[in-house]
Amino acid sequence: MPRLIYSYIASLDGYVEDAAGTFDWAAPDAEVHAFVNDLERPIGTYLYGRRMYETMQYWETASTGVDQSPEHRDFAAIWQAAEKIVYSRTLEAPTSARTRIEHHFDLDAVAELKAASESDLSVGGAGLAREALAAGLVDECHVVLCPVVVGGGKPALPADVRLRLDLLDEHRFASGVVHLHYAIRS
Repeated sequence: MPRLIYSYIASLDGYVEDAAGTFDWAAPDAEVHAFVNDLERPIGTYLYGRRMYETMQYWETASTGVDQSPEHRDFAAIWQAAEKIVYSRTLEAPTSARTRIEHHFDLDAVAELKAASESDLSVGGAGLAREALAAGLVDECHVVLCPVVVGGGKPALPADVRLRLDLLDEHRFASGVVHLHYAIRS
């Protein structure tokens, strides 16, 4: 059965954005980017909130010329090939291919989509992930921890949801970044 995966890059203190709303400290180097590309390759559908979609839209028109790194070109192709569902009360029309807008994050519809899918799905954005985690829809988490403490901002995980996890894999990078892969216990 396809999995719903929450993948995120966070500071060591658990934030996906700092207090200023920036995440430039999370930019992956070539080694990390190539690894993340391999994590994203099996994703057939991305579920995004509006803000995450607006951030990820970059990849719709990202330069894929020889002036870009192989990791950059690879991720652009992965992202463009996947379906995207954006949950937003304010967006009326998508600005990328293979994208549809839903005005409500319907947990039952997501469960049906997951059951009917032929490939894994990814939930992107801490707000949307909170809802999916609270509803028990997320099967796995991929956490990419950056060796930085930002002291506050947008937390990657909800404060009001309790989960038991099983460590499936870990990977260390030369930059000090660490990847942790967890299954969420039923």
